[in-house]
Amino acid sequence: MTAIDASAGVRRERSFGSRLSTYIYLRPNLLLSILLGPPLLWMMVVYLGSLIALLVNSFYSLDDFTGLVVRQFTLKTYAQLLTPANMDIVLRTVGMAIAVTLAAALLAFPLAYFIARFASPRAKGWLYLAVLLPLWSSYLVRVYAWKLILAKEGILSWTIAQIGLSQALQFLLNLPAIGGPSLSLSPIGIFIVFLYVWLPYMILPIQAALERVPKSLIEASGDLGARPGQTFRRVTLPLAFPGVVAGSIFTFSLTMGDFIVPASLGNSSFFIGQAVLSHQGTSGNLPLAAAFTMVPIVIMVVYLLIARKLGAFDAL
Repeated sequence: MTAIDASAGVRRERSFGSRLSTYIYLRPNLLLSILLGPPLLWMMVVYLGSLIALLVNSFYSLDDFTGLVVRQFTLKTYAQLLTPANMDIVLRTVGMAIAVTLAAALLAFPLAYFIARFASPRAKGWLYLAVLLPLWSSYLVRVYAWKLILAKEGILSWTIAQIGLSQALQFLLNLPAIGGPSLSLSPIGIFIVFLYVWLPYMILPIQAALERVPKSLIEASGDLGARPGQTFRRVTLPLAFPGVVAGSIFTFSLTMGDFIVPASLGNSSFFIGQAVLSHQGTSGNLPLAAAFTMVPIVIMVVYLLIARKLGAFDAL
């Protein structure tokens, strides 16, 4: 009897599991909720909760006498962002992000076009590896390696001196807005490192967008008498442009929020990431740090809305 009861219990258990799987299978929305519920809940609590906490703290202020946070609603902290010093930080960061994004697009498009249109399958694999290989190393190692490369006694300055372009380099470093004592202590050096670090994030979306351009459209353009340049401007580039916008989302946002590169290279001029770290960690001015954090968030929200209109999310 015991064996028979155990066998019946197994049949009942299997029957319950079968009924449960059938019940879930017939309700795809329930299955989707079970699969996506935990990660979405985690994202809402941790990620969105942190953003809401930052937003709330940005409406507080710091008492000048006690140095304590006054938890009363005020726009005083946001008014501090309009001071010349803080506006200079915002404009410097946004300007660097725009410059890096434009330069990355100009450098990435030819390589992505070659990979998508002309590279053989084997060459395409090697080119993919070359693009992704720098991402496999430590971010800090890459940044500090570039600090040594761009130093006044580094290999880049030595190479420039060997080919007789030291005066041209010195002229570049003497420019007031972008120059400095050396490449590693100037906005030019920050720009070079940012461009190197984020370039793969521009190449891959553009290459993916170019892969989606039907070859039949290019052939049809040629059959209708269009020259290769006209085909590129009127067919290839408009269809691949969402990939450029998708890549710019990565390069622009990552440059806006990075603080390691400006802290490791460049001069004493702050970027937004450094300002947030300084106000939150050194001076203890959490409301001003939160207000600074809201600046790139607002900029990226507007940017993403524009990118969505341009169809950039289709190329991700």
